[in-house]
Amino acid sequence: MATKTPIMNKSAPARDALSKRCRSIEESITLALTDKVAQLKAKGVDVVSFGAGEPDFDTPQHIKQAAIDALAKGMTKYTSSSGILPLRKAVAAKLQRENGLAYDPQTQILITAGGKQAIFNVIQAMLDEGDECLIAAPYWVSYPEMVKTSGATPVAVPTREAEGFKLTARALAGAITPRTKLFIHCSPSNPTGIAYSEAEQRELATVLVDHQLHVISDEVYEKLVFGVKHHSIAQCGPEAKALTIIVNSFSKSYAMTGWRMGYAAGPADIIGGAAKIQSQSTSNPNSITQYACVTALEGDQSMIETMRAEYEKRRDYIVTRLNAIHGISCIKPEGAFYAFPRIDKLFGRKHGSRAIGDANEFATALLDIARVLVVPGPGFGAPEYMRLSYATSMKTIVEGLDRIEKFVRELV
Repeated sequence: MATKTPIMNKSAPARDALSKRCRSIEESITLALTDKVAQLKAKGVDVVSFGAGEPDFDTPQHIKQAAIDALAKGMTKYTSSSGILPLRKAVAAKLQRENGLAYDPQTQILITAGGKQAIFNVIQAMLDEGDECLIAAPYWVSYPEMVKTSGATPVAVPTREAEGFKLTARALAGAITPRTKLFIHCSPSNPTGIAYSEAEQRELATVLVDHQLHVISDEVYEKLVFGVKHHSIAQCGPEAKALTIIVNSFSKSYAMTGWRMGYAAGPADIIGGAAKIQSQSTSNPNSITQYACVTALEGDQSMIETMRAEYEKRRDYIVTRLNAIHGISCIKPEGAFYAFPRIDKLFGRKHGSRAIGDANEFATALLDIARVLVVPGPGFGAPEYMRLSYATSMKTIVEGLDRIEKFVRELV
């Protein structure tokens, strides 16, 4: 019996395998550059990296021991997709104790696989095609791309270095349109390191309440502040709290980046929607990490101050060194662990035959020639700048700045 030959319709156009939403978003530049450095180091190349925002401290031993104990007790099964109740209660207790904010652990707190997933879930739960989401620029590279995955449109609202990279109430109000559904706010900020004061938060909160606009308040760096006090926009009264979804994580404060654990706290309907998204995507976060995070919140907190004090020393050094390099200027961050220097005075110059026309070309040449990784500003919505993470050893910082200084001196 003869085998039938499949019918091929040669006239049919080839279909694009990827969705429009997938094609609309960019790869995370910080993660891509981190991968590139890892590849270079694997080849034996001596690279100094100021790239990833990852603490160089080890996770505290008592937190690691809690994970070991959870393993030994067989805590390796599925949990509630929203997270174990003991951890949700511990998060609620933390928010009440440290921020003066009351949340129901059953209905108003969601445990997620990192702060990024918390933001992603809330965006998916809230935004539709045609909606707009306001984001102050400079911004974390992932904010606009996560908004795009919902079909909504990210709208960057520029800030000025002369005003400390802080979004004013007037600028926020002026950016709101009938299509505006959400505002993403980060304090202390990645990438600039600025932190909003209580007065500045209250001014923004007044605009949000007047327009009944919800806000995702990204507070993952809340404990890493220098000479200022963290103040959440949710603390600006009950009306502001009702519009705020707080997002936080264990990555920065407890040096637990690889453990992947974060949370969201906010209105029950929005948290419930985000939980529904999670239940149909990743399901529950890692069970072992959840038990370790209960210990992180309820156990010894002294390591946080140790890390914060060290970051402050590094900040003071890196900002002083950057401002001493001709053609580079840098404001002093108030939180997080990033320096965000302006470098556009170096554009139009050359290193040998390499033209330095913009921040991307500066960063590429710096990596190729000086073997120093920085993250160029365009990914943050700030083409005149670059970001340096000082979540690395002082020895590495000194060596990296020596190389940057030499590289800039050689520009003509």
